[in-house]
Amino acid sequence: MFILGLLLIVALFVFRATYKVRPEDLRMQDKLRVRSLGTFGGAVLAIVLIIASLIRIVPPGSVGVQILFGKVLTQSTLSEGLNVVNPFVNLEIMSIRTQAYTMSVAPQEGQRYGDDAIMSLTKDGLEVKMDLTVWYHLMATEAANVFQKIGKDYVIKIVRPAARTAIRNTTVKYPAVAIYSEKREEVQTEITKELQEDYEGRGIVLEKVLLRNISLPAKVRDAIEAKVEAEQDAQKMEFVLLKENKEAERKEIEAGGIAAAQRIIAQSLIGERGRAYLSWKYLDNLKSLYQSPNNTIVISPFDKSFIPLLQIK
Repeated sequence: MFILGLLLIVALFVFRATYKVRPEDLRMQDKLRVRSLGTFGGAVLAIVLIIASLIRIVPPGSVGVQILFGKVLTQSTLSEGLNVVNPFVNLEIMSIRTQAYTMSVAPQEGQRYGDDAIMSLTKDGLEVKMDLTVWYHLMATEAANVFQKIGKDYVIKIVRPAARTAIRNTTVKYPAVAIYSEKREEVQTEITKELQEDYEGRGIVLEKVLLRNISLPAKVRDAIEAKVEAEQDAQKMEFVLLKENKEAERKEIEAGGIAAAQRIIAQSLIGERGRAYLSWKYLDNLKSLYQSPNNTIVISPFDKSFIPLLQIK
């Protein structure tokens, strides 16, 4: 646009030089008006083109890398928004937002179609399949250096190979069962440390490594499931034994309480006081039988020393 604006200005000078108006022309005023309007319109358009060529807009979450005649201006990275630049500069836009690179067995999840999971050997010689997601972003201050030394395809050249290598270097230190169970967090932390070292100095910031899924060989997986089931059965048996012991203790305490109550009752029934209590209890039971709607006749044996006191209607 800058060159086009300059050419337009040159064309205006040529137009004014060639479009001459003579005093003897009958339509001199009309020709003067045409020349003035053409000159003014062309000048305005040329100015607009030149100004537009000096202004560049960088989208949000991005930086602009300036390239002047094939040379990357590493010290003049443009920030997002409106910028005034050299009109002869070519601008390359690079994102500095958080990005995610996923390698997954699911065809629709990863950056590559199909099974892109990582196959890796463990310390015990078994092969495991792992799904991984890497969160990263480009450093704004290093965007020009990354473009100059690596290119815009730094994800394919750096992010992906380094992640796959870090996983393989880490899993070979652990047995398969440990990676699948108690060492999972430790493996993820070690992968993160190795990736941070690989990305350091390349203008890429590693935010987090997500170890999403670990698939073991079928035989190992079946053995782990059998072990888990055996542990669950053992825990269940411990619970049953504990319950039975508690039930035995409860019955023992209950039996002791009954025996103590029987001793107290037996002692209270000795002598005349005990006989009076039994007589009262006997009469109380007869009263309950008498008042029951199911009975029509109540026979109560008695002797000379035991007279039932029933109110018979």
